[in-house]
Amino acid sequence: MQPSKLRAGFVFLSFLLISASAFAADTYKIDPNHTSVNFTVTHLMINQVHGNFTDFDGVITYDEKDPSKCSVEVHIKAASVDTRNTMRDNDIRSEHFFDVAKFPDITFKSTSVEKKGDGYILHGPMTLHGVTRNVAIPFTIGGTAKDPGGNIRLSAEGSFTIDRRDFGVTRNTTLEGGGLLISNDVKIELGIEAVKQP
Repeated sequence: MQPSKLRAGFVFLSFLLISASAFAADTYKIDPNHTSVNFTVTHLMINQVHGNFTDFDGVITYDEKDPSKCSVEVHIKAASVDTRNTMRDNDIRSEHFFDVAKFPDITFKSTSVEKKGDGYILHGPMTLHGVTRNVAIPFTIGGTAKDPGGNIRLSAEGSFTIDRRDFGVTRNTTLEGGGLLISNDVKIELGIEAVKQP
């Protein structure tokens, strides 16, 4: 091959590599200090009890040009459940509910994302109490911003409801006159802030 053609081929290849890099999705690491993983259940059919998890991490792959190409992977330590009541938290950690000694992890890993109105829906398997079920998580992208340290941060919010019985968490008490001590439906709310990785 002539040197001029070789140089031209090298320039073209470099252009392709630079272009591919420019349009590649970015990786963001979830910042636990600015992220909330909350849940709500109904107690005695009349009151909402709130809790959250304090130990978790995760990674988001985000394409600003096409958020439908993003993916999310989250790992939560079940023992980090916190409802501001030590006795209740210990009961949730016990074999009656999460059984954290046997099933220490709650995980989610998306397999696809679909556009829905002004937002998106994450689809993928969630594992809780050793049981894996596919869930759909509607979410919106709040945008990106640069913090004082020069880091690019991404925000997203989402919420969804699961039936805890689907994950083998079935303990309950029937109230006198009907109704349940604890609702089977659990609402999960996510407020995520993640830092772009080099």
